[in-house]
Amino acid sequence: MEKINKTVQFVSEARQELKKVVWPTRQQAISSTWVVIVMVFLISIFLGLIDFALSRIVRYVLS
Repeated sequence: MEKINKTVQFVSEARQELKKVVWPTRQQAISSTWVVIVMVFLISIFLGLIDFALSRIVRYVLS
């Protein structure tokens, strides 16, 4: 019986905490998503260039 009471208390407290959450507006979510997409794109290009350069250097050293 004690487990059930603790579970009910946990769910009640979780619901109370969720009421305190300030959810982003649709526009904020969209703009944040675009920031993430652009950053992933830029970082992938940067890492691709580093990989390309290092592979060229290794090929040069090994030949």
